[in-house]
Amino acid sequence: MSNLETRPDERTCEAGPDAGGVQVLAHRDVPLGGPRSMDVRRTIPQRVRSLVGAWCFCDHYGPDDVSRSAGMQVPPHPHTGLQTVSWLFEGEILHRDSTGSLETVRPGELNLMTAGRGISHSEESPSGRRAPRLHGVQLWTALPAAHLDDAPSFEHRGSLPTVLALGARVQVFLGSLGLGGRVVTSPATAYSPLVGAQIDLDPGSDVLLDVDPGFEHGLLVDAGEVRLEGEVVPPSSLGYVGTGRTALRVQASNDGPARVVLIGGEPFEEEIVMWWNFVGRTHDDVARARADWTAQLAADGGYVPGADALRFGEVLGYGGPPLPAPRLPDVRLRPRRRV
Repeated sequence: MSNLETRPDERTCEAGPDAGGVQVLAHRDVPLGGPRSMDVRRTIPQRVRSLVGAWCFCDHYGPDDVSRSAGMQVPPHPHTGLQTVSWLFEGEILHRDSTGSLETVRPGELNLMTAGRGISHSEESPSGRRAPRLHGVQLWTALPAAHLDDAPSFEHRGSLPTVLALGARVQVFLGSLGLGGRVVTSPATAYSPLVGAQIDLDPGSDVLLDVDPGFEHGLLVDAGEVRLEGEVVPPSSLGYVGTGRTALRVQASNDGPARVVLIGGEPFEEEIVMWWNFVGRTHDDVARARADWTAQLAADGGYVPGADALRFGEVLGYGGPPLPAPRLPDVRLRPRRRV
């Protein structure tokens, strides 16, 4: 998914210190506008915490009624230096990218795109018959410096490992996670030690997740009343806990079921700069990426001839022009200090 903000902040992101207990990160509403006309609830990055492991972006959206509209319509746009992780609770999204991938993702399946030195893609609700509601999360992970120049790639995982125990269902889409003494591992490619999983909780369930003590974790609550390590985490908020734990306690109230998404990983020590859809290490990295994308776009809004051979390639088959990049800030922003 693209960041469709017309004046996106440029951010120099760093991991920040571990919180002593549970740090609750409230979301902010971000109107993405355009033909998609969707609002998302963004928990990271934000001023108090930019990263959870290598996870650097978390948008939570829906449920949105797409039965009487065009649904999601995100025109071709570029990415660098990251992986996009598309994960749905309801609905379906059709993905196209400049490597030639064409894949529909549905609940319980994973679309994982690795930008490396540069890729472009589009996302849209399929035309014709489709699920009436769209609901999910869009996550990004920052690539380590050693992989910033990797060739772009795409993976679709239609079958992912699941464990049922203790009143919970855990489906792991990246990394490994344990429940009830059983550890399951996703086959998807990760470039740093991390974990991502959906956890569905029965009413009144009280579970201990077996986690890596070298990881920090964030728990995004999609639905229900949930406690993390005894602390209430409201819906659409992210509960953060630092390293040093071998287990995480997650509880659902007796009033109904709950659904959460767990993200985590080793603290990402590299400083990154995020702006629009680019992740780099310096202001110059993102400025160069913006210039390269702009050079691919023609004055009439389409692609210049031969764009398929340029840095971000060309997305074929989407029924509209690519997104132009917003204007860069007029000043170079200083790195954020650790909180």
